[in-house]
Amino acid sequence: MIRPVLLLGDPGLVAPSREVERDDLEEVERVATDLRDTLLEFRRRHGVGRGIAAPQIAEPIRVVYLHWPEERVLINPVLDRESAETFELWDDCMSFPELLVRVRRHRSCRLTWRDLDWKRQVLEVETADLSELLQHEVDHLDGVLAVARAVEPQAFALRPQLEAAGELPERYGIG
Repeated sequence: MIRPVLLLGDPGLVAPSREVERDDLEEVERVATDLRDTLLEFRRRHGVGRGIAAPQIAEPIRVVYLHWPEERVLINPVLDRESAETFELWDDCMSFPELLVRVRRHRSCRLTWRDLDWKRQVLEVETADLSELLQHEVDHLDGVLAVARAVEPQAFALRPQLEAAGELPERYGIG
């Protein structure tokens, strides 16, 4: 089911999410379906969208749906290693689709999570694109928005401003 995405300013976006227990898998499957449907509808309307976290559809549980580079449901994801090397990028979010925020992210990371069969998964991420996406989505589960990670007070821009200036990077893709 397509659900409304909570927008910047909604208190549900800044509240930490609760861990999922194995007994919650039926609920997780329902939420994962709603996350997929919501993300795919957002992509249909806006042409972008790579991931969405359960709190963005008012479900305060530690679940993320990714549709990049492949479809995955992450239950209780944990970033248990982040590189010392960082980089800056214009970050965006389905919860503030017209706003871009300049943030600093780790270039690589390791993520552990449970899948829908409750099997532990580990992913070593060496690409900056996927690393920043995972950091962004795990932040959502912790109640941290990209606006809180701005590198400086002037690190905000509206998408049309950057598009008009020709400064929108190719890697741009919501969420």
